[in-house]
Amino acid sequence: METFLTILEYVLAGSLIVTVMAQPSKQEGLRGFIGGAQDTFFSRNKGRTSEVMFARLTVILAILLALNTILKIGRAH
Repeated sequence: METFLTILEYVLAGSLIVTVMAQPSKQEGLRGFIGGAQDTFFSRNKGRTSEVMFARLTVILAILLALNTILKIGRAH
């Protein structure tokens, strides 16, 4: 069981790293400063974009990693 939890921890950690690195940057640079707020397709449909999907997946993976770590520590003692 200890080996399974360790392997699962590595898989979750690697997945979390990949998910965070795949997210687009939140920085708009000068475009946000000069252009102001523009109503675009993506701003109207923000709940369906890949950006939101990556954010939700990041939260889910982080929670699973934390639970796995707590379970692994609890079994060690």
